[in-house]
Amino acid sequence: MLKEILRMAFSSLGVNKLRSFLTMSGITIGVFSVIGVMTIVSALRGSIESGLNILGTNAFQFQKYPSGFNNGNNRKYRLRRNITLNEGQRYQRLMEGIADVVSLELYDFRGAPAQAVYENRKTTPGITFGGGNQHYLAANQYVIDIGRNFTEAEVALGRPVCWIGSAIAKALFPTESALGKVVKVRGRTYTVIGQALERGSSFGNDQDSIVIVPITRFAMEFGNESQSLNIASQAPSQEVYYETIDKAITAMRIARGLKPEDENDFELFSNESLVAQFAKVANAVSSGAFVISAIALLAAGVGIMNIMLVSVTERTKEIGIRKSIGARKNSILVQFLIESVVISLAGGVAGILIGVVAGNGIAMMMNAAIIFPWLWAGIGLLVCSGIGVGFGFYPAYKASSLDPIEALRFE
Repeated sequence: MLKEILRMAFSSLGVNKLRSFLTMSGITIGVFSVIGVMTIVSALRGSIESGLNILGTNAFQFQKYPSGFNNGNNRKYRLRRNITLNEGQRYQRLMEGIADVVSLELYDFRGAPAQAVYENRKTTPGITFGGGNQHYLAANQYVIDIGRNFTEAEVALGRPVCWIGSAIAKALFPTESALGKVVKVRGRTYTVIGQALERGSSFGNDQDSIVIVPITRFAMEFGNESQSLNIASQAPSQEVYYETIDKAITAMRIARGLKPEDENDFELFSNESLVAQFAKVANAVSSGAFVISAIALLAAGVGIMNIMLVSVTERTKEIGIRKSIGARKNSILVQFLIESVVISLAGGVAGILIGVVAGNGIAMMMNAAIIFPWLWAGIGLLVCSGIGVGFGFYPAYKASSLDPIEALRFE
């Protein structure tokens, strides 16, 4: 009996293919919106340790502005004084013996994107160009592949030297060693003393298209009054990490000349804070996707009920004939419920597949891992089944409650 009911339900859906498809598409859109977003979020969460681990182990950083996930009141931060090189050097002296690494960093964000040039070869515009001290490599997890790092004397004297990323080396020196060559950036020339190992991209940012010169040289040639210094520090161990942060905040306040009653005019962030801020953004995006999906699924459910009511009206005489030859009320009810659930589940499956493909496509563009959100897919199918039963029950009950005599007289 169940096999026969299933056969009749599927054959009824096949009679009106276009109507069934249009009804199903509403469910597809609703499920796609939430599955697509959750696929992206889940993929990024899976890559968060490597993707957001932009600082070294036990490291933290001071800067003028908050991290990219939490810009807050931009005007408030724009009005802050820039962190100057002198303040950074004073902070470095105060942290001697407390932090293993203190990296001073300045970046070039002026005008057109920076571009590196060697003879008749050029990199694409938009490379990372800045100044750092001898601790920049360790603080930002770069490793020298060929050549060497800056010496303390080169940083102190502001020598015109630089180390480059692997992408710069491939673009400018495809068949020869970069060491000892002179590259030009922003009209200034620097001798290459080192080349970093390849790091790849993180969230669309190429970490190998980078040129770093001694921070004193950078400040001398481009000035540091209009640019704010970033200061990265590394605690000796995890056990003294938070103690080191407390001492670093005190040292930073002293370097900035703040009074006891003044609030901090700088931002501190670490890998942990970046992860927490990303989680807040991800949760907000997920909540938005749930709201959009709920509205779409509610509208789709109303559409299913409407179409099933139309189907009951169109097949009134068929129901009357079936009842007159012995079909039970439950059989009619189950048949129409199956039709409703099949439409809903088919739309849900289509939405899941499209959402997973689209979500993973965007995740791949952001260099995150490909995943299949099994939990959310299962939840999606359960919700679709519930919609099919919930919104299909009234039409199914109405069909099963028809009087066979009245139904046979229906034209």
